[in-house]
Amino acid sequence: MKAPSPPDAPADTRMMAIVHSALKRDLARAREVLAGPSAPGDRQRVAIARHVTWMLDFLHSHHSGEDAGMWPLVRRRDPGAADLLDSMEADHARIAPKAEAAAAAAQAYGATSSEGARVSLVEALDGLLDVLVPHLDREVAEAMPVVSACLTRGEWDEVEQEFFVKNKSKRELAMEGHWLIEGIDPEGYDIVVHTVPPLLRFVLVHGFGPAYRRRAKARWGAAS
Repeated sequence: MKAPSPPDAPADTRMMAIVHSALKRDLARAREVLAGPSAPGDRQRVAIARHVTWMLDFLHSHHSGEDAGMWPLVRRRDPGAADLLDSMEADHARIAPKAEAAAAAAQAYGATSSEGARVSLVEALDGLLDVLVPHLDREVAEAMPVVSACLTRGEWDEVEQEFFVKNKSKRELAMEGHWLIEGIDPEGYDIVVHTVPPLLRFVLVHGFGPAYRRRAKARWGAAS
């Protein structure tokens, strides 16, 4: 692990790609399991429904934090980025009703094992992924270079703490962290786990690991 960059260095936006990858990974994985030839059993059905609901709540908070914290700061620093940021916010507005529909379908699926509820959730996830995946990819490819050019690492960290971290408990952050590092490459793992100090890192990684793995196994089976 190389020494962290100084606070006045350009913002390191790699975490955004990691977050987006985790969302795409598990939304697609849920869709694949649900569309399989056999319906999940009750335990897996409830676990998947809860996970999808959690991810969509996370997505809402993620986009709200960008709209309230990150984009306004970038606008002030780079007025020339207005069109790009307008398009990011317009994407959020298009994604929101699709995410709400998927959340409602996930809650209904968690409450009943009917085939109709399963099909409705698959269809809702398809509708969401159609608009969400292109946005997530474009944000990393087009918006993050602008963010890195406008903000310092210190400013990026301040936005993260204020809009994405501050109101979450250690347990919530631990489960979120394990979700981010599931199946990740060594570089990405290093980025995620070194966002917290060594002692807290040890507790989050080792203390909450078994609980996360149990939840993952309930969702995806032994292959997780």
